[in-house]
Amino acid sequence: MKARTLLWAASLVGGAAAIGYAAIRTPMGRDADRELFAAVNRDHGPRADRFFLGVTELGSMYAAASAAVALAAIGERRAAVRALSAAGATWVLGQGLKKAIDRPRPYDAEIDGLRTMIAEPLGTSWPSSHPSVLTAFTRVAARELRLGVASRGVLSSLDLSVAISRVYLGVHYPSDAVSGVLIGRAVARVWPSGRRSGNPG
Repeated sequence: MKARTLLWAASLVGGAAAIGYAAIRTPMGRDADRELFAAVNRDHGPRADRFFLGVTELGSMYAAASAAVALAAIGERRAAVRALSAAGATWVLGQGLKKAIDRPRPYDAEIDGLRTMIAEPLGTSWPSSHPSVLTAFTRVAARELRLGVASRGVLSSLDLSVAISRVYLGVHYPSDAVSGVLIGRAVARVWPSGRRSGNPG
């Protein structure tokens, strides 16, 4: 593995850790996180409600497994296995970090006007698993499938939409979601490629 790849991954993890530390441990960071949470979580109308309710579970391991089955069904078994294994490793990593950091969910705090629009998930808040799992899956799959810039951009937009959905629906702070995306990207960076000429995720 190239040193540059490891450096990129370390930088992504460091960025996630810095965001989490600022949001959890510093008064200014906590205030900014709550203010941004309130701005995203407030009512933006029925269309936004439907959209974010519709996309949020695309970051679940169930969705990753379904996507892997679909890839295998069209003859992309290697991409399916590698993307799903990266998503699974990211989920395990995220669960370990959740237990270590033990940040309460937004609905456990006293936030005026908070809307919790889905069933309260198990586990703690930092980092958000859904965007991390989806990001790891999509970036590894994109690399294995050798997708172009436009297709990768669409997948990145999907990753971002799921990250925003977790805040919009009231189950994560913005810092949780951003950190989740960065962690997912870090895992994808270091995940072994099945193609000799594959680029980092």
